[in-house]
Amino acid sequence: MPVAALIDALPVGSSMWRLAQPWWEFVLRALLVYGFLMVMLRLTGKRQVGQLAPFDFVMLLVLSNAVQNSMNAGDNTVSAGFILVGTLLVLNALMAWLTWRSKRAETFLEGRPQILVHHGVPDEAMLAAERITHHELMAAVRQAGVADLADVRVAILETNGRINVIPKPPGTP
Repeated sequence: MPVAALIDALPVGSSMWRLAQPWWEFVLRALLVYGFLMVMLRLTGKRQVGQLAPFDFVMLLVLSNAVQNSMNAGDNTVSAGFILVGTLLVLNALMAWLTWRSKRAETFLEGRPQILVHHGVPDEAMLAAERITHHELMAAVRQAGVADLADVRVAILETNGRINVIPKPPGTP
């Protein structure tokens, strides 16, 4: 019995399952949108989700809505949703595996850690390049238990968006 006949025989109705486009088109659309978003988000900075400002969070929500139709081609069937979810999860697992296996891929996809402060002196050019304000930097410094920037040996913007602060040893000028 052909798959279409089985789908038509389902008690919930065929419109819930019958794809408006070929399955491979959903896979291709998901790959294209995922790739485009990865490039755009990679170009816009390294903040991690827990560190998003409200406007960053709103932007992510709007982005997800903006790309929805480009992935599903207006097809709101359960089958299309399953294909898209499966494609995105496999693609995400592939990216995780690729960055684990290849240092070059990891650097390309995630970037490199950046030194923001060295021996108490902020790197203004790096702060500007990474779009980190002095308020954000000082919040990370205070969170590390350091009151003054002069007491910071090094502050590093990690590839996951977190700022790690290493204080100077006590008694060090």
